[in-house]
Amino acid sequence: MAKDETISEKTVAEENAAGAEATDEAVEGRVEEVAADDLMPLLEDARAKADEHWNQLLRVKADMENTRRRAKQDVENAHKFALEKFALELLPIKDSLEMGLTAADGVTENSDATAQLKEGTALTLKMLTTALEKFGIEAVDPIGDTFDPDKHQAMSIQESADHKPNTVIAVMQKGYQLNERLLRPAMVVVSKAVAEKTSDSESGNHINEQA
Repeated sequence: MAKDETISEKTVAEENAAGAEATDEAVEGRVEEVAADDLMPLLEDARAKADEHWNQLLRVKADMENTRRRAKQDVENAHKFALEKFALELLPIKDSLEMGLTAADGVTENSDATAQLKEGTALTLKMLTTALEKFGIEAVDPIGDTFDPDKHQAMSIQESADHKPNTVIAVMQKGYQLNERLLRPAMVVVSKAVAEKTSDSESGNHINEQA
């Protein structure tokens, strides 16, 4: 009898332990489910903040790169165009030398003084031209080119049967550019098509009809 009671007590204890274990597993499962539900919003919020911070980092990096590029360009422009005002002061001197040479070509008197003056002026002009080119200052001499309003200033328009319309047929004053940036435009004469002339009879008929 005592042995049966011991077996029964053991069985009851085992059943209770199994029940308790099952209960613990159910409770743990419920806790995990609740914890997962609570963590999802936190994870989504953390992911959103991480994406926002990443995008901010990319924008800051792009801004820094643009700033660096602009600063580099500003420095390059400062080096390239530091002589702009100085160059503008030199150009009239070069113009005067060129006009002096042109005037000397028109002198008919063949004297040694005239030849020496012309030779000296030509040499001075050559030295000045070389110095200007050394610093990136180049002449714009567009004779025969198509008129370009960005580089040329039209001083006169003349009819010409020998040139296409809108062609530079004469240069009154050369233009200049500094490292491909225009310092001053070239003053030019531009061609246009020759106007068709009407005959006297057609003109008279036209007048009579109007009368």
